[in-house]
Amino acid sequence: MSAGAADEVEPTSPVALVGAPGAKLFREGRYAYGDLGLRVVAQGGPLEIRTKRASWDVEPVTTFTTSAGSGEVPRSMIRGFDQLEDFVDITIRDAKGRAVWSRSPRVCLNSYEPQRMGPDAPARSPYPYGCPWNPFTIGSVQGVAKGYGNPVTDFYSRTRLAAGRHTVVARITPAWAALLGVAPEDATVRYPLQVRTARGGDGWGTGWRVAGGPVAPNGAAAHPEPQPPGDGGPVPDGPLADLKSLPAFGMSVTGTGNHLAFAATVWNAGDSPLVVDGFRRRGEEMMDAYQYFFDAEGEQTGYRRIGAMHWHAAPSHNHWHFLDFARYSLLSKDQAEVFRSRKQSFCLANTDAVDYTLPGADWQPDGTDLSTACGGRGAQSVRQVLSAGSGDTYSQYRAGQSFNLKGLPNGQYWIAVDANPEGRLVESSTEDNRALRKIWLGGKPGARTVRVAPVGLITGS
Repeated sequence: MSAGAADEVEPTSPVALVGAPGAKLFREGRYAYGDLGLRVVAQGGPLEIRTKRASWDVEPVTTFTTSAGSGEVPRSMIRGFDQLEDFVDITIRDAKGRAVWSRSPRVCLNSYEPQRMGPDAPARSPYPYGCPWNPFTIGSVQGVAKGYGNPVTDFYSRTRLAAGRHTVVARITPAWAALLGVAPEDATVRYPLQVRTARGGDGWGTGWRVAGGPVAPNGAAAHPEPQPPGDGGPVPDGPLADLKSLPAFGMSVTGTGNHLAFAATVWNAGDSPLVVDGFRRRGEEMMDAYQYFFDAEGEQTGYRRIGAMHWHAAPSHNHWHFLDFARYSLLSKDQAEVFRSRKQSFCLANTDAVDYTLPGADWQPDGTDLSTACGGRGAQSVRQVLSAGSGDTYSQYRAGQSFNLKGLPNGQYWIAVDANPEGRLVESSTEDNRALRKIWLGGKPGARTVRVAPVGLITGS
């Protein structure tokens, strides 16, 4: 046996809680800010938690897997699809041993800052960077890769602590420790913490950087003007995107009392990303749009011209929009169209996880914010992607999305969300492209009200 092998120690538990002796918080005003350095570590194999709902009418089911085994998580121990209830207890004591801060935070295991805990850990963690928020989430995955440590508090945690020396005492709670098979010595940690008064140059938020590269003047891409391809040939055999609409949510009557705002999500339930590239027409604020196709290994197999993109200069947009992605309509009780939203062009972006339990779902999609996915005014080309398992949500504050209620009688209506309304995009099925949400309008002009029907167990707006 080599010396290295002789020094290896088998982990006692599949999961352990570790702290960071020497951690510092910086006090500004009444609060101290920074990273407590408290992490949950997966030993011997990953810690993975999956939550899945079979339909809107039943509660989601959550399961866990560790190197020691697997099982079901009681519903009382997880909130929705994203937060582990009472996963850890944290107490901070001052120099005299008095408890001055205590919390049992809800925990999302996914993190933008997973850290390798040793040289044998994989080069990167495969797990998502965050947890889903959409009320119509179907399936979520959260986890800690083998040999990684993920934080159990936010990096910018705020604690009300005086400057001085403190001690952090934390534990994985008995219920979670028993469920995951964590031994007492791995479930509890105690370490010193220093709180300092912030001064100029302390930089308590250091360690973060903004990705970037060379940028040409006026926001133009730093590459020569592209040449658009031809119209493309037949659609090749292989994986395809599958667009599905979720019921509208977040309904409210705006401050004027005459407009109905809402949020809507179209997501990709297929086994391939939806990839749309735009190539600028010379001298115009228009791009020709092409859909690209890929095989199971991710190699490009073909493309097809599918329409156009235009520059959308509205204050809350200022980026390139594809013209035929979705349509929002207000329908009468008998489902005749009453009003069509002026929101008729879209930037495709992976704004939220809808079902990461799908085979082939991309847990770390690119282009998860509008600044990277939609391009600047000077761009010669853009690529917009909706990855498998992810959805693109446009929220109620977006310009042009609300319905004008002036002149509409009170009563029952439907909000319709239609994906791929003109059929330009190529997808494996159009079966679930429309989602309906029943509402009732009330009140009087200038003070309209809205009541929203539940969808299965999902209630409220």
